[in-house]
Amino acid sequence: MSTISDLKQSISSSTAVQVVKDAIAKADSVAEYNALLSLTAERALDRAAKVDAGDITGPLAGVPFIVKDNFLAFGAPTTAASKMLESFNAPLQATAVERLEAAGAICIGKANLDAFAHGGSTENSAFGPTKNAADQTRVAGGSSGGSAVVTALDVVPFALGTDTGGSIRQPASFNGVVGVKPTYGTVSRYGVVAMASSTDTIGVFTTDAADAELVMSVMSGKDERDMTTLDDFFTPQLQPTSGQKIGLIKEFMTDDVDAEVRQSVNQYADRLRTAGHTVEEVSLSMLQYAIAMYYIIVPAEISSNLARYDGIRYGYRSSDVQTLAELYGKSRDEGFVAENKRRIMIGSYVLSSGFFDAYYQQAQKARTLLIDEFNKMFEQYDVLIGPVSPTPAFKLGENTSDPVKMYLADVMTVSPSLAGLPAISVPAGKTAAGLPVGVQLIGARKSDGQLLALAKSLEGAN
Repeated sequence: MSTISDLKQSISSSTAVQVVKDAIAKADSVAEYNALLSLTAERALDRAAKVDAGDITGPLAGVPFIVKDNFLAFGAPTTAASKMLESFNAPLQATAVERLEAAGAICIGKANLDAFAHGGSTENSAFGPTKNAADQTRVAGGSSGGSAVVTALDVVPFALGTDTGGSIRQPASFNGVVGVKPTYGTVSRYGVVAMASSTDTIGVFTTDAADAELVMSVMSGKDERDMTTLDDFFTPQLQPTSGQKIGLIKEFMTDDVDAEVRQSVNQYADRLRTAGHTVEEVSLSMLQYAIAMYYIIVPAEISSNLARYDGIRYGYRSSDVQTLAELYGKSRDEGFVAENKRRIMIGSYVLSSGFFDAYYQQAQKARTLLIDEFNKMFEQYDVLIGPVSPTPAFKLGENTSDPVKMYLADVMTVSPSLAGLPAISVPAGKTAAGLPVGVQLIGARKSDGQLLALAKSLEGAN
């Protein structure tokens, strides 16, 4: 798989136009994976010509990339993989896209996802599922499955995604690439279709940790249009801190976890020990409640955020209506997929009178206890590690009829999201069947650079 450095060398020996043409051709050649919803070829080639003319410069000048199709970007509709927004052309671009373009990067297309990012397999897209890069009979992971697959298939050296409860890390693990979920507030969410406002983060898929450092350093920093953004703290580290104390999470290494996944994580732990770090088993008692907290808090925020899609202001509008009530009801019924409706209904229920105190408020109190437990753990340990998912990529259609089973696949990724912590998925090996397996590195808030430096130091080590 090509890195950003490889592409920059190609540009210097050829042209940016040719590099972009090659990327677009590669995207067309892997259309059977259904990883892309649209290409922005005309705009991309125009920008590439400006790079060759010296009108566009920067550390990423001429490097093609792809964005998940819940990022507002010019050149193609922003659909969020939903019928609700299938013809929506963005009037502006997301801050993350703007910053990458200011650094010279060239967006060539929009990647498939679970509609409105609701899902963990990219099977909930209104435009069909994305297939796994290693095995087309299996899921790509989700909700950022398309972005993971185009990176793994070497269409582009990096792609953007969003991670609310594992939506970058899990597809990165399933497709064998690096996936970064930064500290909450690291990258502006302005211009990105909202899912759950208290856990949404903007991150990246790359082929190695060094590229992730570069892209994150370009995107990170304060944005006056997003009040949740932090001052720019992200600084890449050339070398990891030596002799780090690392905790292997006991609750993520039980017999319920696939044996080959546990083996890959244990082998990664051995590589950490060989590199001079201490790895010890640790236990976090609140993790057993994390999935329950997540599927109360996040649907509540979803039901609020999706209320704006009513068939009136913008988005899909049903034509077969007689009354205003029918317009609201049919537009939402026809515009949303089943998983969108399920989460809206759960969220509306836990926020309703009589249940707000019993469910939503209790979940938020438990979330505070989880954050406190993580904070205490990071007083003793520099990094925590464990699997990204209990299994490698599962078969297409295997979990679609069982929403609870699908939700339980997020059991290892939701807790860092609830606590606002940085967490990354890095390739840790493959199963006997050749399916990629990732390991998750979790750090204290604002330790993003430390995590990537640690991951970078182990790349290529056996």
